[in-house]
Amino acid sequence: MPPRDVTPSAAKLGSGDPFVRQMMNLLPRLRRFARALTQGNSDADDLVQLTVEKCLRERGRWAEGSRLDSWMFTAMRNAWIDETRMRSRRRESFVAGEAEQVADGSVASEELKVQAMSVQSAMAALPTDQRVAVALVLVDGMSYQEAAALLGIPEGTLTSRLSRARATLLSKLTEGRHGHH
Repeated sequence: MPPRDVTPSAAKLGSGDPFVRQMMNLLPRLRRFARALTQGNSDADDLVQLTVEKCLRERGRWAEGSRLDSWMFTAMRNAWIDETRMRSRRRESFVAGEAEQVADGSVASEELKVQAMSVQSAMAALPTDQRVAVALVLVDGMSYQEAAALLGIPEGTLTSRLSRARATLLSKLTEGRHGHH
């Protein structure tokens, strides 16, 4: 007997389901947030999958009419915290891989690809709390209020993290530019 496919799919869940449609529309944002949290695409993809599966299983916990994106981002953040704690307990070391191609392959300019990789490298060097703040506000476009609520911190703390992150990014990117000329 062939193995039974137990993975949720839009076809099985009903693509006419508004919850599933909203969730599918959030996938690009979830992937960006996962990359910021994990600093690695294989971990990021696993985290997105884990988050989607968890949110589908626990769909009943989502309050109809509330923001699905905030609920899913919180679930992802909590899943990543659990994962890092588990790794720490097992004494696994998480080593970031080589910088991955972040620029779209169809972009003609090699200079843009180099700049994109420089930004990715500078982002990876940020402390996790600053990297997550940048990902939510500057990359994903959340308001300070939304991001602070999602992270469970005061807006002033978020503002400080963003300020420090911007200064670090500017310094690293300016330093990189001067080092190549």
